[in-house]
Amino acid sequence: MLNTAERQAMAAQVAPAPYVTIALAALITGLTEKAIRRKIEDGKWLEGREYRKSPDGGIFISMKGYQQWVEKEQG
Repeated sequence: MLNTAERQAMAAQVAPAPYVTIALAALITGLTEKAIRRKIEDGKWLEGREYRKSPDGGIFISMKGYQQWVEKEQG
C-alpha cells in the first residue's frame, strides 16, 4: 500500500486519462473518496455523465464530467 506522499508523487507522473478510479479522482480533485461516493449515492453525479461503471462493476470518474460539474456549480 502506498502512503500519501508516494501516491502524490505517482499522480504527478500519470498521463491524463478520460476516466480514473475513485482513489485517483480524489487525489486529483481534492475531494475525499467518501465525498465522491456520496455524490454518486445521492444522485448528484449521474452514471454516463460524471462517472461510468466498468463491465466488472468498478466505478470510474469522468474527468471531463467532473470539470463540467464544477463549472456548472459555479455558474
